Amino acid sequence: MATIISLNISTQKGVDKEPVEQVSLKVDHGIEGDAHAGDWHRQVSLLAEESIDFMRNKGLELAPGAFAENITTRGIELATLPVGTLLKSNTTLLEVTQIGKKCHQGCAIFQQVGDCIMPREGIFAKVITPGVLCCGDPIEVVQPGDKIS
Repeated sequence: MATIISLNISTQKGVDKEPVEQVSLKVDHGIEGDAHAGDWHRQVSLLAEESIDFMRNKGLELAPGAFAENITTRGIELATLPVGTLLKSNTTLLEVTQIGKKCHQGCAIFQQVGDCIMPREGIFAKVITPGVLCCGDPIEVVQPGDKIS
């Protein structure tokens, strides 16, 4: 079972996000208190710890949130999920809206090692059903035909 290993927010854009124990997600907004929240298609960002480990293996010391992801997961291949995929954790439902993003002017990580995973392995989602998420919560892909409760 895939799990949420870190929840991360920042009050301003362009900085690392800081871990928090829980977050509240709102429809047409994203995560309350996060600078990237708003009524757009990239309300919530997700990145797999396995992707972060790839960069750690290049000699970087990276904590969850270093790529400005809101939700760090373990046990789910996020980058392989197509746009439109539904992710469920507790009562919260997210819809994948974008895979990767253009890296902004050579982020600090790219400048250190000549690579950054967020443009190809980070995903973005919008909130379909609101709720509260906590570190350690399970997260799963909703398969076609699954009942969403």
